[in-house]
Amino acid sequence: MQAGGYHLPLILYYDDVIARMLFQELSDIFSPNGPIASAVPDFRSRPAQLELAQAIEKAVQARQVLVAEAGTGTGKTWAYLVPAFLCGGKVLVSTGTRTLQDQLFRRDLPRLRAALALPITVALLKGRGNYVCHYHLERLGGDDRALKSRAEIAQLRHIQVFAQQSKTGDRADLVQVPEDADIWNRVTSTRENCLGQECPHVRDCFVLKARRYAQDADLVVVNHALFMADLALREDGITDLLPAADVVVFDEAHQLPDIATRFLGTSVSSHQLLDLARLVEAAGLAHARESTNWSEAGKKIEHAARELRLAAGAIDKLPGRKATYDAIPNAEQFDTALEELLQVLDRSAQLLHVVSEKHPDLGAAHKTCLDLRAKLFQWSQPDRQGRNALAPAEAAAQGEADVAGGIAAAPSASPAVRWVEQSLHHMRLHSAPLSVAQIFSRYRRDDQAWVFTSATLSVGGNFAHFQKQLGLWDATTLRWDSPFDYAQQGVLFVPKNLPLPNDALFNEKFVAALRPLVEISSGGVLVLCTTLRSVERIAELLQDELDAAGSDRVLLRQGESSRRVLLERFRSEKNAVLVGSASFWEGIDVPGDALTLVAIDKLPFAPPDDPVLEARLKLCRNEGGNPFMEYQVPEAAIALKQGAGRLIRSERDWGVLMVGDSRIVDKPYGKLLWRGLPPFARTRDPAQVLEFFNRKQAPGAPVEDTEETMPSV
Repeated sequence: MQAGGYHLPLILYYDDVIARMLFQELSDIFSPNGPIASAVPDFRSRPAQLELAQAIEKAVQARQVLVAEAGTGTGKTWAYLVPAFLCGGKVLVSTGTRTLQDQLFRRDLPRLRAALALPITVALLKGRGNYVCHYHLERLGGDDRALKSRAEIAQLRHIQVFAQQSKTGDRADLVQVPEDADIWNRVTSTRENCLGQECPHVRDCFVLKARRYAQDADLVVVNHALFMADLALREDGITDLLPAADVVVFDEAHQLPDIATRFLGTSVSSHQLLDLARLVEAAGLAHARESTNWSEAGKKIEHAARELRLAAGAIDKLPGRKATYDAIPNAEQFDTALEELLQVLDRSAQLLHVVSEKHPDLGAAHKTCLDLRAKLFQWSQPDRQGRNALAPAEAAAQGEADVAGGIAAAPSASPAVRWVEQSLHHMRLHSAPLSVAQIFSRYRRDDQAWVFTSATLSVGGNFAHFQKQLGLWDATTLRWDSPFDYAQQGVLFVPKNLPLPNDALFNEKFVAALRPLVEISSGGVLVLCTTLRSVERIAELLQDELDAAGSDRVLLRQGESSRRVLLERFRSEKNAVLVGSASFWEGIDVPGDALTLVAIDKLPFAPPDDPVLEARLKLCRNEGGNPFMEYQVPEAAIALKQGAGRLIRSERDWGVLMVGDSRIVDKPYGKLLWRGLPPFARTRDPAQVLEFFNRKQAPGAPVEDTEETMPSV
């Protein structure tokens, strides 16, 4: 335990408290009469929770890797926090989202620390983009032309007051400014534009304060994105982001493979290049006006970036507005434009190098220019002839077939895929490794314990897919079912006679089957779609149905406001209908009658226009595997289980899960998918579902054995 700064008697007291707690068995701590039950009114002793805590304690003591699936309601948060508190070493807890990170730090940790009466120091650490930067805030406040509206002027004033009063500078604490407000990008720093020790506000830097707290704390709460950013930086030889730890716990670990893929790849957007152009011009004119024509230098970067986007213009007409490296239309024109951009960045970097020490802004511009140039050059390798200026030997070994397929061999890493993505206003060049297993697995030290936990890690009780993704072949795998009585609490309904999802009338038929359930349900309705296009169409159809019925139910749809605002309103309305896609399939906790119906339109297979998926499937096929059964089905099974998990969040919850995709029943692989769902009672008869609603919504109705009254799918 960290004891620096404490007087000797206090240290001895801490040691005595911890020693006494260490001798206390976990069974006593988690018992109905234990310290947690005494301090937390809503605590419930569960055998699965104790067994999970004991398994984690064993893994921590032996410095092993544990992959543990614990069903909803097991109490996994407390199950890993207690062994973490008692381990006596440095602990990192990584969560899936910043929201869960804040919840853990502000609610769960203080409650447990008070319950156990342990002198544990805890810290919260996020990426630098979450903390107000005094320097960039000051710059924005001095530039009247930078503010786009009266709303932004008001937001700036809120942030200025917040920066003066806040001890942490964490933007999550400032509720007056929306989390997705554009102004946040201008009052926070990036690794490229941070001035470091040269910053005039370095002593007050919120990022550095947070990192110092993290270094001194016994337990540090981070998120997966920050953990993966740290891993990526370590690949580049930078090791000052996260403190070293004896134990690392990954909560919501099922998110790790996707997040790792994103952070271990590279991405450069035309937006970043245009920002660089403006930065070069502004910094040059302000601090080195005599050196060169900085306006012209900035315009050259801007022109080269726009020319590259124009060269990729034909991608707009392709599915998903994406194209892998080999499928870029007008490839010769694109390559020429990219080479010209690289030359412009080279010349700009040379100009900035000469004056970079004159002012921190010039140094930041130089650093950003070098970084973007390096990423673009890395993206361009190997070329269309298979030549790789970065690692010729590795590229040659990869072979021309992979190059033709848009797959490149990264130095000392697994193959990667490259693609270009167009949006309405910008273009982005992406690259991503096809497998993160090699990099991720070697990040763990031999004397370090790693614990991975989530409600959705296995497929049909098998952890092989998750283990393969992260290279965790030597891990101990264990699972515990949810303590909920799903057969009594819920029904899985798969309507008959719906067309296949690719049918032109599928959305209309799906809504028609859903409408009677929406009408009879007195609670909230969550409709989960697999595409944004489906969100728009299904929301439109449902709104028409509500209007025709004269219903006063509020319909909310993804995109009309931020996710947080939509969820807050959904909870407050109690009987609203919320239609959303990917981001709404997990992380939603609406217990009670506020959510009694979850409807999923289609099985959540990843879109076929996803370049990473396409490349992974091709690689699997080339290696003699079955990409559909080895990759697509397991991924869909985990995603489906996450979506279904929104329905029952407590012992008192009840509801209906409707799946509109008949393939879950009709196809051979469907059994693997529905067997992975909670063991709801199952039916295809809408009358049975309506009767279930009537029983559950009848005041004072007795609890019936739903499982016996429902025929199996």
